[in-house]
Amino acid sequence: MSVTITSVEVHDVRFPTAARGDGSDAINRGDYSATYVELGTDAGPTGAGFTFTNGRGNEITCAAVRALAHHVRGRTVEEIAAEPVAFWRSLSADVQLRWLGPEKGVIHMATGALVNAVWDLRATLAGKPMWRFLTEMPTDELVASVDFRHITDALTPDEAAAILDKGLIGGDGRLADLKEIGFPSYTTSVGWLGYPDDKVRALTRQAYDDGWRAVKMKVGGPLADDLRRARIIRAEIGPDALLMMDANQVWDVDEAITAMTALAEVDPYWIEEPTHADDILGHARIARAVTELTDGRCRVATGEVAANRVIFKQLLQAEAIGVMQIDACRVGGVNEVLAELLLAAKFGVPVCPHAGGVGLCEYVQHLAIFDYLRVGTGLDGRMVEYVDHLHEHFVDPVRTRSGRYLLPERPGYSATMKPTSIAEFRFPDGPAWR
Repeated sequence: MSVTITSVEVHDVRFPTAARGDGSDAINRGDYSATYVELGTDAGPTGAGFTFTNGRGNEITCAAVRALAHHVRGRTVEEIAAEPVAFWRSLSADVQLRWLGPEKGVIHMATGALVNAVWDLRATLAGKPMWRFLTEMPTDELVASVDFRHITDALTPDEAAAILDKGLIGGDGRLADLKEIGFPSYTTSVGWLGYPDDKVRALTRQAYDDGWRAVKMKVGGPLADDLRRARIIRAEIGPDALLMMDANQVWDVDEAITAMTALAEVDPYWIEEPTHADDILGHARIARAVTELTDGRCRVATGEVAANRVIFKQLLQAEAIGVMQIDACRVGGVNEVLAELLLAAKFGVPVCPHAGGVGLCEYVQHLAIFDYLRVGTGLDGRMVEYVDHLHEHFVDPVRTRSGRYLLPERPGYSATMKPTSIAEFRFPDGPAWR
């Protein structure tokens, strides 16, 4: 039976997180928000998708979704599945709106919200959680979902097919392991920059007691403060647990190297976003420096605001990152994430998805599981970020145990928000904002 997408509803949903310091870092202090999309169909089932924003400006992303919605409304799911790249390009390469990117920023994030909603609908109709829907998809269909334009100098369709075919080997065993112990994770909830020292100490101690053996802190304030807070966290987690750091792009290249020379004292596992997100060569120089400073123990991680697959291609080609951090909302949805996961596998770089915000944990758990089961096929160096914020607003929230994600079981992409939460936090007329 053919299923037609009959409506595209867009909601501006915002949560007042700035006042508590949740999510605060060297640059950002916002109200976690979502441009939330609901696709109605003539068959009954709906699709949900969103892109994450930081408060003011969410209305702009909502407007961009509405400007692109005509590419989705009226299409059948079967038509989209038969020509996935053509559908993706209708959004990412709209002959007029692409000028506002191209393939970056608000337009691309709006593209991702719509594309993710379509994938949620497809998985829901198939009766499978997204990770299983992707993992069980034939190689030729997965390859046909990737837009290889501008990346064939790094990854060809034949190379992608070979990676995916190889991923079929041993998949049942890997799945059995996940069912038994879950997917490795780390928590960022202990070290927001706006938290006082006592709160950092208490949260770190609680996280360790709850089973987390990898934690992340924000840096990029006064260096003496960063080092003091890092020493507090290291003292609480001991010498064997992993401590990651995130500068959120605040440093110049030389400043990053100077800061990491001091922070190397506490044995960081990675430094995330040490400089401007688009500075490929700067990241490469920092990567060489921290490798030398720490005898290879520390690496550079980035990707949460990398605009598209082409930026990731260059980061990998330049050997600028030792950890690739995809973001399910920043890029153009599942199609582009597939390209990025395959690029990482080709270059042998582990993927540790960026999460937190509104619903990012719900999204990326599926992508990380699929990566392990079908693409990367190993857990060495792989973790999913976890932030304990706002999960209660989702119908199918993430579940963790002893610092690990548990497998999602419900059909779809875990993206559906509760109607009561949408009504309460809708901006500007929801009760939370009056």
